[in-house]
This record gives sequence, structure tokens and C-alpha cells, in this order.
Amino acid sequence: MKNIIIIGGGIIGLSTAYYLQQEGCKVSVIDKSNISKGASFVNAGYISPSHVIPLAAPGMVGTGLKMMLNTASPFYLKPRFDIDLWRWAWAFKKSATAKHVKKSAPIIKDLTIFSRELYQDMKNSQLFDFHYEQKGMLMCYQTAEFEDKEALIAEVAKAQGLEVKHIGKETLLKMEPELKAKGAFYYLCDAHTTPGDFMQKMHQYLASKGVAFYTNETVLDFNYSGSKIQSVSTSKRNLNFDELVIASGSWSPSLAKKLGIKLLVQAGKGYRINVHRPTGINYPAILAERNTAVSPMAGFTRFGGTMEISGINHNINFKRVKAIADAAKSFYPNITINKDEMRDADCGLRPLSPDGLPFIGRTKKFKNLCFATGHAMMGWSQGPATGKIISEIITDKKPTLKIEGFNPNRKF
Repeated sequence: MKNIIIIGGGIIGLSTAYYLQQEGCKVSVIDKSNISKGASFVNAGYISPSHVIPLAAPGMVGTGLKMMLNTASPFYLKPRFDIDLWRWAWAFKKSATAKHVKKSAPIIKDLTIFSRELYQDMKNSQLFDFHYEQKGMLMCYQTAEFEDKEALIAEVAKAQGLEVKHIGKETLLKMEPELKAKGAFYYLCDAHTTPGDFMQKMHQYLASKGVAFYTNETVLDFNYSGSKIQSVSTSKRNLNFDELVIASGSWSPSLAKKLGIKLLVQAGKGYRINVHRPTGINYPAILAERNTAVSPMAGFTRFGGTMEISGINHNINFKRVKAIADAAKSFYPNITINKDEMRDADCGLRPLSPDGLPFIGRTKKFKNLCFATGHAMMGWSQGPATGKIISEIITDKKPTLKIEGFNPNRKF
């Protein structure tokens, strides 16, 4: 029986624990929190095969430069003297090409569809119950400019075999009577969940199956010799293991540094507002002009968005919160997000790789270390698939998918 330590109790870490436990491994999860907050709890809950275009795409560099001085913009990079940030930014610039998008789209799609299938398998297994619906996602637009932009993206998705329908205003109003939009592209391939519900149920299930959780513990250092890591030291204990998985999201680079490994990941802060009253919203949607996500969840509606690259912090920028509330009002005129709801806003840090592809797999330096991080906005969509692939690697099985594009050792 292999003894596995997973650092990180988000969707990636818990999914990895789930599949390794099923393989008969002894599994322990270390997390610096009590596994009740962070990006895995505040995301839009989307499982989105529709999102086949990586963050590093043509035009993103120019868009970022234009928005950099506007702290309320959907994309904001806070200028700061940080060599790791500028290394990341340079690698991002090099990756943002049409060639990269063409190469990346099919492997992003495959990973996300595999993950959607695994969510469905979990739901069908009835090992633990959670909210899951596959009713698609509406990419809504109000202007001809964004209709044209979204039409191009829809063609990329169709080329990958995904089912996308263009919906005019009349049909859209029958689906969403509260919505003010010119039309939408309806991605029937997408599903959604309620993240907090899933995380709580998954955590409880894993604990009941013998997975050990060491929460509110900070990883201080590692003990290693040659090509093998023997143990990890936390703020409370030392733990030995056979295999180590670093699934710590935006904190993964700091752990990698302790092992002498450079991992180009930056934290991308996203915000959410929950509305615990009837909104009349039926379908998950993205409000194209405002880059805002809308999710009808179990008992409430979530509005979220923005990408703020400002380092490791959980400071709430209320200009950005208000921008989400204003976006909601512009598309759903009968919904006004009030001040109390805005004051209750929360944020999470999403780990951004320079090329928009996650790091999944073993490292060259250590034969018993795997990384599972760098998923950007797709962590929730790709969590189960990532966990399954890591479990296959550790148990010496052939991975279900081709994983070369996710190689943690790739050069930028």
C-alpha cells in the first residue's frame, strides 16, 4: 500500500485523494486552512467543455495593457517589482499565439469532458450526494461587436465537436424572461454544481473512508536526498511518505522553491457575490461584455468574475465587487444587488500558468513528486480528471488521456 501525501485541500487535492483512496492507497491531505474557503468554494461551479481557448490567446496581452490602470476592469494586473511576475508575463506573451490556441484547444476539451464524465459518475455512484445539473451555459451578448467575437469562439468549439446553438432574442427570452440581451450562444455541453456543497460532502466522505486530514497546518520544509523526497515538516508534525502531490493552487510555486524547482504560476483573484433570494434566473450564463458569470446554485444565485493579478492576498477591492453588481443589473434589469450582498462578497486565488494549461504529472528532479496545479479558471471544471490522472500515474497505470501538454517540466 503506497503512502501518499497531498498538499492542498481544494478541488484538485480532494479529487486526487478520492481516486487514490479508491486504488487502496493510504492518503493524507495537508491544508493551511480548515478546507472551508478559497477558490474551490467561491468559483462559478461551471464544468465547461465550452472553454476550449486558453487564457494565453492572441489579443490578451494588448487587452491586459489597456486595462492595467483600471482597478475595476475585468482583467487587472497590478504593476509591482517581482521578478517571478515578469518572468511569468514574458512567458505568457510568448504563449499568446494562434498556433498555441490551435494546439491547446483539443487537449483542454478532452480534459474537461473527461472531468464532466467523472462528476456524473460520482453523482451516479451515490457515495455522497451533491448538486449537479447539465443544462448547458448561455454566452449572452448585447452588442453586434460581441456577437461577432462570440461567433468566432463558437466556431472553435464546434470544430472540437462541441454542441453549440445560436439563440436569438425571442427564444432567449423564453428561456430567461429576466434577461436583457440581443442573443446568446448556447453551449449544451456544459454542466454546473454548487461548489461549497460539493466540497463539504466530498470532504466528509473522504474522512469517513480513512483519508487523514491535517488542517490549519503550514508546510515549512521537506527532507530529500538525491531524486527522492522522504518527508515533509509542517507547523505541527513531520510526515513520511512514498509519494508527494503538490496541489496547492497559487501557493504551489512557494512549495516548489523549497525543493529547488521553479514553477511559473501567478495568483489570479476572482470575486463572487451570492444572492440568497429569488432571482428568476434559470440557466448558467456568461455576460460577454462584462466578463461576468452567473450561476443558479442550490438555494441561491452566484454572480462572479474578474481576473486580478496582484499577488497572494485576499484583499477585497470593492470597485471590482461593484463592477460585478453593475454587470448583473445591466443584463438583468429587475435584479439589484444590495449593499449587504456586496459587503458579503468573497474572493479566491486561481493559479495561472503562463500558457493557460495546467501542470499535471511527475517532475524530472524527484521521482516521487507530482504537481497538479496551474488550472487558472478551469480548476473546478478539470478537478476530477486531474485527480484521476494523478492517481493513474502514481499507481503505474497508463493515463486515460494524453498528458504531454500538461508536463510540469515544459519550457517557456
